[in-house]
Amino acid sequence: MINIAIFVSGSGTNCENLIKYFTDHERIHPALVVSNKPDAYALVRAERLGVPTAVTPKADLHNPDVMLPLLRQHDIGFIVLAGWLPLIPDFLIEAYPHKIVNIHPALLPKYGGKGMWGHHVHEAVKAAGETETGMTVHWVTPVCDAGGIIAQFRVALSPDDTVEDIAEKEHQLEMEHFPKVIEEILS
Repeated sequence: MINIAIFVSGSGTNCENLIKYFTDHERIHPALVVSNKPDAYALVRAERLGVPTAVTPKADLHNPDVMLPLLRQHDIGFIVLAGWLPLIPDFLIEAYPHKIVNIHPALLPKYGGKGMWGHHVHEAVKAAGETETGMTVHWVTPVCDAGGIIAQFRVALSPDDTVEDIAEKEHQLEMEHFPKVIEEILS
């Protein structure tokens, strides 16, 4: 059994989707949800589904004496960033080599890097007049959104699509494909 930790900063739709997908899975168990924000709705979603949660403010996130014991306590073997905004500290990347993945709401390498998250990405896609967008699952490295691409899924855009339409189309890709990509990685 591989215990996964899901790191979140926001409402947690991907987090909830992952927990539900892996409930009763024979090999993958959502064992912990970590948020950098105490008011992240993802924590409520996780608690409702019976998954333990932890809040790690910046000082804790950057403290190996806090983070590593927390992850060991839950026997975490893999980390999934699902709407997590802070950069992952180097010591965590070293402790979990090639065992941390992130989801990005665009087709990297376009629209990645510092400040490119959520609506900022979708606004940039709209402003550029892109004819498609998508989601990327990639390995986490010390450089924001620069890790190797694991999988990408695309969706066509219309010139009439609003930023909200673009966000919804991309989000549907996340809901459909993100759990399956994690399952493939861990199988």
